Amino acid sequence: MSALSLVLLLLGASVLAVVIFRRFNLPPVLGYLFVGSVIGPHALNLMSEMHRAEYLAEFGVVFLMFSIGLEFSLPKLYAMKRIVFGLGLLQVVVSMALIAGLVMLFGVSWQLGIALGGVFAMSSTAVITKLLAERMQLDSAHGREIMGVLLFQDLAVVPLLVIIPSLTQPPEKLAVLLGIALLKAVVVLAVILVFGQRLMRKWFHFVARAKSSEVFVLNVLLITLSLATLTELAGLSLALGAFVAGMLISETEYKLQVEEDIKPFRDVLMGLFFVTIGVKLDLHILVGLWWQVLLAVVALLVIKSLVVGLLSWRLGASPGNAIRSALWLCAGGEFGFVLLGEVMRLPREIQQVALTTLVLSMLIAPFIVQYSERIVVRFVASEWLMRSMQLTRIAAQSMGSEKHAILCGFGRNGQYLARFLGQEDINYVALDLDPDRVREASAGGENVVYGDAGRKEALMAAGLMRASVVIVTISDTALAEKILHHVQELRHDLPVIVRTADERDMDRLTRAGAAEVVPEALEASLMLASHALVLVGVPINRVLKRIRQTRSQRYSLLRGFYRGITDRDHDEEDEHQPRMHSVLLAAGAAAIGRTLDDLDLDSLNCEVSAIRRRGIRALEPAPETRLEEGDVVVVLGLPEAVTAAEERLLQK
Repeated sequence: MSALSLVLLLLGASVLAVVIFRRFNLPPVLGYLFVGSVIGPHALNLMSEMHRAEYLAEFGVVFLMFSIGLEFSLPKLYAMKRIVFGLGLLQVVVSMALIAGLVMLFGVSWQLGIALGGVFAMSSTAVITKLLAERMQLDSAHGREIMGVLLFQDLAVVPLLVIIPSLTQPPEKLAVLLGIALLKAVVVLAVILVFGQRLMRKWFHFVARAKSSEVFVLNVLLITLSLATLTELAGLSLALGAFVAGMLISETEYKLQVEEDIKPFRDVLMGLFFVTIGVKLDLHILVGLWWQVLLAVVALLVIKSLVVGLLSWRLGASPGNAIRSALWLCAGGEFGFVLLGEVMRLPREIQQVALTTLVLSMLIAPFIVQYSERIVVRFVASEWLMRSMQLTRIAAQSMGSEKHAILCGFGRNGQYLARFLGQEDINYVALDLDPDRVREASAGGENVVYGDAGRKEALMAAGLMRASVVIVTISDTALAEKILHHVQELRHDLPVIVRTADERDMDRLTRAGAAEVVPEALEASLMLASHALVLVGVPINRVLKRIRQTRSQRYSLLRGFYRGITDRDHDEEDEHQPRMHSVLLAAGAAAIGRTLDDLDLDSLNCEVSAIRRRGIRALEPAPETRLEEGDVVVVLGLPEAVTAAEERLLQK
């Protein structure tokens, strides 16, 4: 097979598999592993020259370690030192020791036991971080604990990549080889860090002067591969040099640009690496080893859960948070595959069991996370009390509020909105899941409390039944749908305003019950356009008119206006603007018992903007809506059309 054919095969199969796995909300890593297992020699055998792919895949690990080096931050490590070097260190060491001891009971050597302990001690940074972000739990107590452990695991990969290949040596030579490797690592790292820190910033500044993105990317590749080659020549791994390169660049002002430039190379080559790992999966062997695989998966989940849970609890976490951390971190991770690739002379049966155990545990991980809260509440009685206390605090904050606004999220948008509401003397209660933000804001006099706006109980405690509006200030469609569901269930007459990133989810959120959906992209475009038009010489009044027309076409709540006496002094342009007019259907009105379709107000160039019935306002009612006595019909149109519509509604 030619090199081009090999690349096309890998790309085509990978794209298809990752798309399918994404659709089922599964990690793309598993898609790559699946591709490798299907096209490998143990299935379709479509790759006759696997060594070419393996050579390229090795650079996937190089760029992955480079990315970890970029994320390396001494201030961040210092801020989380208790978790990183306390719980993180203990989790890796204790997990490795227990797993090594367990596999040694089955006749495996202690060297392979330590190697497998390192393989299974890792958790999936990519999967867990994504799940934490989706659930907005990165800043929660257990979220910070989990991120601290993951950070130490990422750092632990570096020495493990040096140690694991050396474990295949005879015991009498092992100590000497490890000592030499350690000495080499210290010398090489010292030279690179001492001289590299002085040169790296100047060199990048020199390259950046060329003002060429192409040269900048080439320079990043040059630095990464040069340092990787340097450590390999010193008898160390390529990945160690790449990690150091990332560390050096992380101290410069070019870190963010480098991170963006290197990401495509990293993702593509890492995908190729996982394909080469999947090639090693032999389903024929696994059929005869199914009970060993099942035992290994259960043992992995139980051991890591117990280790993380007990250590977290002993280090001061609450029982509930300790169990949460244990459940989130119990599965294997992508670094397990990286380390497994470094294990030499691994018996084929053990390799198959280890690979399959990692794959299955990563498949199970999202489901464990999904049911983690139920498990915590089931086994930790104090969680009920803590939740009750949280709801009590929310209720106490909202107890004196009537006709108030409930703000779901108190980030920048929520805080700006709170200031506007305060200027109009409108009370509000804000719910937020960032404990630091809640503490700072409440100390500053803001009416914000810690609570999950996606929970029905939190909304009820915030005074949902007494509120006049709910505003979702977080651009999170899934959370917004959850809030809309609860509001529709408890108070379907209460208007909900939702923020969204763009217009893709508008229809979806409107169907869910949102009174208005505000896309950030539209508002940003309007502001950019208004400033640009003014700066090129368009009169300010014409710019404001354009903006008003665009908003009136987009937002149903802003379409038209109710005219009053004070509007008579406005310019003549307002005479040609749509306006709203409320028509009460008293007894004997012609429209009572008829549908909007029958009335055909569209023929008068007038539309029904809303209908208020028994205190409930329905925006943009359907054509089949039948009018009743006592309804208030809000019509929208030009003055002549509004007058004609009122006559048709009232006169027989």
